Amino acid sequence: MIKKIQAEQVRLGMYIHEINGNWLELPFWRTSFKLDNEKDLDKLLTCRCEEIWIDTSKGLDILGAVETIDSPTNPPVTPIAEEAPRPVKKKVVPVSLAEELDSAKKIHTSAKTIVKTMFNDVRMGNAFEIEEATALVEEVNQSIERNPNALLSLVRLKNADEYTYLHSVAVCMLMVALAKQLHLSEDQIRQAGLAGLLHDVGKMAIPSGVLNKVDKLTDDEFNVIKQHPQCGWEILKSCYQVSDIALDVCLHHHERIDGRGYPDKISGEALTLFARMGAVCDVYDAISSDRCYKKAWGPAESIHKMASWQAGHFDETVFHAFVKTIGIYPNGSLLKLKSGRLGVVIEQSRKNLITPIIQVFFSTRANAHIPIEIVDLSKSTDSIENIEDPVKWRLDLSKYNGS
Repeated sequence: MIKKIQAEQVRLGMYIHEINGNWLELPFWRTSFKLDNEKDLDKLLTCRCEEIWIDTSKGLDILGAVETIDSPTNPPVTPIAEEAPRPVKKKVVPVSLAEELDSAKKIHTSAKTIVKTMFNDVRMGNAFEIEEATALVEEVNQSIERNPNALLSLVRLKNADEYTYLHSVAVCMLMVALAKQLHLSEDQIRQAGLAGLLHDVGKMAIPSGVLNKVDKLTDDEFNVIKQHPQCGWEILKSCYQVSDIALDVCLHHHERIDGRGYPDKISGEALTLFARMGAVCDVYDAISSDRCYKKAWGPAESIHKMASWQAGHFDETVFHAFVKTIGIYPNGSLLKLKSGRLGVVIEQSRKNLITPIIQVFFSTRANAHIPIEIVDLSKSTDSIENIEDPVKWRLDLSKYNGS
């Protein structure tokens, strides 16, 4: 039986059927789950929920009369991995962005070297060291645990020539961060990261003339490109001891929820959680990176574009979790404030997705640089007016994004 209750009536053992409210402000990636964790109970009691619906057939009821109907007006999206296990947390001490950034830069540089060597070995038909890749994923995992903003601020640091290698590094980092947001187990977080690192290994089987072509691909050339998931799956399956998760993401990261992806055109529930995660992370990094044939969209513009494509393309629950992971205005976004100042997002606020921490450095009213100031919009009277294109203001954001 579905019942509507007040937030203060929630208790452990209840099955949460739906939380009505602005999903951007809710601290959960799922709308339906068993409430069996004290931290989740605390989050639920303190979040701004409009209504909470419980399912007494799957969990505990409350004492006293409450309004009862068969289902809410707006039924929730059926969650994937509804009973995902909670991670076993390590004792990792959180640090500031400034403290973690040096370590993050070293990990990013090391990752580029490891992936480049690994992919070149594949191209030459040689075996690569999977243990080295696994160790790299663990370093990424620990850095994101200490401060997720550090590594996530570096994902866009790539040029068109390095794209294939650093795209895999970026997807690895995004997969780890997303897996943490989804409350997956520690082993699943590591497996998701390794899957991200290896998801494009099949591109090493694609002729470089097609892979790096500047002009528009012909239909035949695009069909060749579309072979890379299958090629990658065959490479990993035949040569390396990798998990089914890595194989699945490698083969299915270009599939879509509506079945219009490739190579197998599978859809809906046939797509695993990890394939859905891979699809979101892969597309975000691809469209927010400079390519040999296309300039990058900004981070915030990329999120907005993906939101407009969401119906049929991405899993809604996973996409919402991804936005909570990197923000509506991801690190590196150039924003104009109502005060007329321009600033680059350097860190996400823990309080609200629409109040990031930005580094202000330019006045649009004076059309001139101003002294750098760090502004936490969750504590400021200033607010975001719109997203800006750095080209419009002739700005080099690499000087101001904290990386």
